[in-house]
Amino acid sequence: MTDSLAHPLLCFEPAAGNPDGPRRIVILGSTGSIGTQAIDIVLRNPDRFRVTALSAAGGRTELLAEQAHRLRVATVAVAREDAVPALRAALAARYGAGEPLPEILAGPDAATELAASPCHTVLNGITGSIGLAPTLAALKAGRVLALANKESLIVGGPLVKEIARPGQIIPVDSEHSALFQALTGGDRAEVRKLVVTASGGPFRGRTRRELAEVTPEQALAHPTWSMGPVVTINSATLVNKGLEVIEAHLLFDVPFDRIEVVVHPQSYIHSMVEFTDGSTLAQASPPDMRMPIALGIGWPERVPDAAPGVDWTKAQTWEFFPLDEAAFPSVPLACHVGDLGGTAPAVFNAANEECVDAFLKGGLPFTGIVDTVAEVVAEHGTPDRGTSLSVADVLEAETWARARARELAARAARTPSEARA
Repeated sequence: MTDSLAHPLLCFEPAAGNPDGPRRIVILGSTGSIGTQAIDIVLRNPDRFRVTALSAAGGRTELLAEQAHRLRVATVAVAREDAVPALRAALAARYGAGEPLPEILAGPDAATELAASPCHTVLNGITGSIGLAPTLAALKAGRVLALANKESLIVGGPLVKEIARPGQIIPVDSEHSALFQALTGGDRAEVRKLVVTASGGPFRGRTRRELAEVTPEQALAHPTWSMGPVVTINSATLVNKGLEVIEAHLLFDVPFDRIEVVVHPQSYIHSMVEFTDGSTLAQASPPDMRMPIALGIGWPERVPDAAPGVDWTKAQTWEFFPLDEAAFPSVPLACHVGDLGGTAPAVFNAANEECVDAFLKGGLPFTGIVDTVAEVVAEHGTPDRGTSLSVADVLEAETWARARARELAARAARTPSEARA
């Protein structure tokens, strides 16, 4: 192939292996869903990986201490400084007499400091836009970035693209990992479109009127994936799929009008690439995040038995449905936001996080999440395309969006009947 698929953020040519023993890895967000599954992979492959540092928010100090002890890491970090005493006590209870305790870093910049520490790969499994600073730190330090924190790319896309070198980012989201793999099957000029699959969440087939009465308990019951509350709600509203479309656009440099979302309830096909000759390459595996995580931290090599494969001896049916954009307007809204660029994606993401919080607390109806986000985005307006983006711009836009989303959510809570209209 003469025109191999490549992008400033991605490179599909295998990089050199690691002849110097286990690959050194830093895991950010170690007590979350991505982090705990990554640690499972590491513990089953001690000859391949060695974790040097862990970071977490600080709400699960016992688990963080257990992880640190099992992995024998040099450093642990927590975003919450008030969690340090509990973490220190939990570590002391697990380490034997005379065993050196890991260094403890604390504060909002602790994960960012770890991201730049000596290692081969940084797995960013932090949830939310707070992952942007660690993403930038890892890239600036020259680390390979296994990226599960889609929000950092979405809110700071131009910032990330400016400093990332080819092959430095390996996507960990199952959809983007699938696209990453399928795109190796052709040249850039041969790609007709990207097809991103969505499970449809727990409310596939419901009308907008029916969705208005959805409860937080119902929305948290995802049919195929086990995730944190924010990501689970985002999957139910399909905001998560909208964010993934923006991420696919940034990672693979494909226009929004050539990125399609298809509902696939079984979640075995994680995404597809359609080529100009009419062929489609799909990546298939059971819904288990350990496979894309293993690929992210092990690339260009695959990790044997990272997760179970498809059992082809059993009869099974895989279904595909068009996306109902009337019931789930989050995807077209995200495409609009992504096309606006600038700070608009940061506004979209921040407003959504606040609206999800309001919904979980009973302050917004389910349909009010995306409706309110759309209102905030509209008020934000079209950014000045002639102005280069900075971290300060992103933070300022997020602060405004969060405040405005809270105001609108509070207004909706005072007039619940109108909010449901």
